[in-house]
Amino acid sequence: MAPLIDRRSLFLLTASGLLLTRHSAVRAQLASLPRQPPPDELTPPAPVSIIVNARPVAAFDLRDHARTRFGSLAFRSGLILTSSFRGFGGLSSFLLDSKGRQFISASDKGAWFTGRIVYGTSGEMAGLADVEAAPMLGDDGRPIAERGWFDTESIARDGSLVYVGIERVNRIMRFDFANGDTRARGEEIDAPAAIRRLPFNRGIEAMVFVPRDRPLGGTLIAISERGLDMERNIIAFLIGGPSPGRFAIRRTDNFDISDACLLPSGDLLILERKFSLTGGIGVRIRRIEINAIMPDALVDGPSIFEADLGQEIDNFEGLSAFVNDNGEIVLTLVSDDNFSLFQRTLLMQFALVEN
Repeated sequence: MAPLIDRRSLFLLTASGLLLTRHSAVRAQLASLPRQPPPDELTPPAPVSIIVNARPVAAFDLRDHARTRFGSLAFRSGLILTSSFRGFGGLSSFLLDSKGRQFISASDKGAWFTGRIVYGTSGEMAGLADVEAAPMLGDDGRPIAERGWFDTESIARDGSLVYVGIERVNRIMRFDFANGDTRARGEEIDAPAAIRRLPFNRGIEAMVFVPRDRPLGGTLIAISERGLDMERNIIAFLIGGPSPGRFAIRRTDNFDISDACLLPSGDLLILERKFSLTGGIGVRIRRIEINAIMPDALVDGPSIFEADLGQEIDNFEGLSAFVNDNGEIVLTLVSDDNFSLFQRTLLMQFALVEN
């Protein structure tokens, strides 16, 4: 009889959002596990209010609970999120307002989640409130999951306009939240043809919209998970703005892209993860100067944060930044549990320490 797979071992198999079922040995062990329902069973047919439970994470480091500094980040607070609502999970993106309270998130299955973070008296996250789940609607008013458009992996915002990258079909949609927030109907944007040619399940994984008062203002930056150029670097796109085109991000140490955000300075942070059966898993954040990004450029930047299974990590796929009332730059990370009993939805916050 094959040995049971514990949560941590199975996370090694699912951390990249891949169950690796193409490997026969793994497939044999996973055969008895419940199959994931199709996307339309995890997408609400209409907006619905839900309750999300939150359990605090006391420490980020599992080996040294007193440790709070991790590279350029200082751990502030964390939550483990659960809900009896069947479609809650699969969170692959997380946008916060400028105060770090109201959020917009998207699940892998073509669903919106909106609400607000509740903070305690010391500024620590205490829970989520006013959470609503809603289907992403196409231009015909029907949920996009019904047409097989899911793996909604990335979102970016420009005022009332919210852009969504759909990895399953390698397309980008735009929703105008001025027309009913999550009830708004989406439309496909005119994106570079090369996006449609990205590898299956390796498409647009991260997007940011550059404010118009900054370098590259008005540009939608779209980054693939692991679409590789001839030099095996990550393919990325500049859509619209003053200098549309394509650039590349240097790929190192087998890390893939999982999300990105802009700092108040305008620099780009990219969230990355790596996974292998031999090397385990890791999470990293790199900082890239915004002035280095231009058509045909190959950009790189220093790592400001790294973590592994010695810390409270999971399949982190969402990254957002805001400035709190104390003037600190706070980074928020969310993990995609892949709707698996063996993974968790983690919401973590760190302060960026510049020295």
